[in-house]
Formats: sequence, structure tokens, C-alpha cells
Amino acid sequence: MIPLNRRQLFQYGGSGLSGLALSTLLQRESRATNDRTDFTPRVKRVIWLFMHGGPSHVDLFDPKPELTRLAGQSVPASFGAVMTRRKVAQNPLLPAIKPFRQHGQSGLEISDFLPKIATCADDLCVLRSLHGDSVNHPQSVYQMNTGSVLMGRPSVGSWVSYGLGSENEDLPAFVVLPDPAGGLKGGPPAWGNGFLPASYQGVTMRPGAKPILHLDSAAGLTATEQRRMLDALQQLNQRHLQQRDKDDALAARIEAYELAYRMQATAPELVDISQESESTLQMYGVDQKTTNDFGTRCLLARRMIERGVRFVQVYSGDTNGWDAHSDVADNHRKLCMATDLPVAGLLQDLKQRGLWEDTLVIWGGEFGRMPMSEQGKGRDHNPWGYTVWLAGGGVRGGMAYGATDAIGLRAEEKPVHIRNFHATLLHLLGVDHEKLSYYHNGLDERLIGPTDDVEIVQEILA
Repeated sequence: MIPLNRRQLFQYGGSGLSGLALSTLLQRESRATNDRTDFTPRVKRVIWLFMHGGPSHVDLFDPKPELTRLAGQSVPASFGAVMTRRKVAQNPLLPAIKPFRQHGQSGLEISDFLPKIATCADDLCVLRSLHGDSVNHPQSVYQMNTGSVLMGRPSVGSWVSYGLGSENEDLPAFVVLPDPAGGLKGGPPAWGNGFLPASYQGVTMRPGAKPILHLDSAAGLTATEQRRMLDALQQLNQRHLQQRDKDDALAARIEAYELAYRMQATAPELVDISQESESTLQMYGVDQKTTNDFGTRCLLARRMIERGVRFVQVYSGDTNGWDAHSDVADNHRKLCMATDLPVAGLLQDLKQRGLWEDTLVIWGGEFGRMPMSEQGKGRDHNPWGYTVWLAGGGVRGGMAYGATDAIGLRAEEKPVHIRNFHATLLHLLGVDHEKLSYYHNGLDERLIGPTDDVEIVQEILA
């Protein structure tokens, strides 16, 4: 028998329920054997804490004594021309809002804005030299999430879902927990499937007591009757699909019915945090008004990856979020207070539950902030050099990698472009960034785009 590759399996996998079963099997298991690297990955799952709006690296994780020394002055001419969004290049330099202190055995410097995360200093791998290509929110959100400043590309979570599938057939591989206070700049395409089959898009969960709607069966309908009804519906849907040349969106909707049915048994328990101990709820700050929302979503993220969800994104920040144009102190104080305890609680909880070694946690936004002031006390967008940190399986803790220049303006030492960041993330999951591809419009498309100048950041690997 001649072996078929994944694309041929989807093409010739048949129709009707057998074809649907094959598609489901391919999605939930590790199908991308040809995409794998030649070692056993330490990371099985990812929790990405996305700080929407652009947290200020020079106020949180990237201390700059020279910025303090030059406070109130213009950027020295030696730094050259500065591209900014709001023409703040000649504004006075603004020093860090709060002091930085060394923490842990590593002595990693972290701002007083984040006292709880600071206690985890020896667990953090801080990338201080990330950089991207756009000063605007939507484009930068897209680039951080999809690898491109253009809307319509598959998100990282979709690529991971496509390449590795879910570890639990009754739950989606990729789940998104948006901030309930408001929308993301750029919108849902940030976790969309792009040109990948629609079944790989991120599944969003709502805030509140019912994150997933319509999980209960209709009144008076037994499980047997519901199953019989769905089987009949599937037959009709598959006949409808055959007549429409295997329409991808329609196929995804059909599969969604089956996933929804399976989730009726698993999802209520998944989102029921009343099962958690009081000490766990306190660890995440669920018992406090300021930290309840983000803490609950971090706790849900842990419960999801514990039950086989492959990739979870948790967003902090409404439509403006960490976008501190007018007052960094006020903006970051509120958001740090809301997220600091839950993030530290998540790291601690992963350790005590035996999930630390094979779970990767990512913290960061779409860009950082400028070292010069805006409106006196704020900062403009800065994609030219900023900070993201990693923790957990596969990365070295208690270290800072790379550096921005003396005032935090541009990535200068060991710069890491977003393409390299994505390649490293795939590598940690055991996926070869050059081989993970999808044939689209005559091209083998990849998350990282052209591969000529893409490198894995080897020095941060444990």
C-alpha cells in the first residue's frame, strides 16, 4: 500500500461519517510527523498571556540607568532618526516610573510594578531584544499572533492546532479567553485560521458564569434521542457538503456540531472552578475584586491545558489596554495590580501540579513603549525593541537574553525578530518551522514566512 501524506488524506479521505471521522482523527492526534524535529519535545502545550496595548518594557523588565540619567533631555543625536507614530521623537526622555530591583538567586531585575512576578524571577527567561515591523496596534497584533502585519494569515495557535492537534477529542485544541472589558485592536483575525481549514481557528470563551453557551440539551430530550437526531443531521449535512465541493467553512460547521455534542459532557466540568480549593482560588486572586477576572481566566487556562487543550491565549486589556499614551503610572498601576498576582499564581500552580516541565508560558504584548515622553507622563508605541518573557518547559529560567540600546529605543544586542520568536516557539513544541506548511494558492505557506533568515534562539533553550 502506498502511504498517503496529510494533504492526500484530506483529499481522498472519503465522504459521509467515515470521512468526518478521519478528519476528526487527523485533527486530534499528532498528525504532522513530517513536521517534527529530530528530538523529543519538552513542551506539549502553551499558555500565552497577551498584554494587549503594549506594556512598557523600560518600566517593567528592561532597566535603563542611562534613561534615568538623561531624563528631561531630548534623545541624543547619536541615536539617529527615530520613527514614531505620534511625532514624539524630540520630546523629553521619561525615566522608569518605579525602581527596578534584583530578585532571586539570578539577580534578574524587575520593576516594583510587579512584586509577585518578581518572586518568580528565577523561572523567567526574559527576551529583552524582540522587535517587529509596525508602529500601529492592529498590524502589530497581527504580526505577533500570525507572523504578518497583514490581516488574514493563520494565527500561531491555529498553526499549532493544525500541526499537533488536541490531546482531548472532546475539547478544542486552541482556546482564546478575551478580556471581557472590550475588544482587541485588530479583532478576532488575531486568533483566526486564515487559509487553514476553519476547524483550526481559536474557540473563544465568554466571561461570566457560562463561558460556553447552549451546552444543555433541549428539555425532554434524552441522550439517545439526541444522538439519533445528530446522526441523521450529519448524514444530511454530509450530502449537502458533497454538493458544494467540500466547502471548508461548511465542513468546519458540521464538525462543530459533533464537537459541541462531545463538549456537553466535558465543558461544564472544565469551567466549574468551584471544584478548586480555597487556597488555589486565593493563589490566583479569584477571591479579590481587583484580580478576580484575570485570575479566573488564568485558572481556566490551567484547567484547560490540564485536560488536553493544546494552546490557550488569555488577553489582558480592553480596547486600549496597556496603551499608556497619557499616563504610564496610572495605566500600568491598574493593569499590573490586576494581573501580577494571577500570573505568579499560575506559575506556582503549574509547578505544584506537575505541569511545569511540559507547559510553556508566554507573557508580552504586541510591542513596547518609547523612552521619550508623550503628553508629559505617557509613552508612544515602540516595535523596534521590547520585552517578552517565557517560563516553564524547555527554556532557561533566571536569565535575560539580548538587550535594547542604552535608552531602550531599539533592539541592539542579539536582536530577536518575531519570525525567530515564532520559530523558537515551534521548536520547543517539537515542530520544524521549515516543514510545518500548508499548500495554498500554489505555495507552501508557513508561519515564519520565507525561511532564509530565520533562526531558532538556541541560547535560551534549557
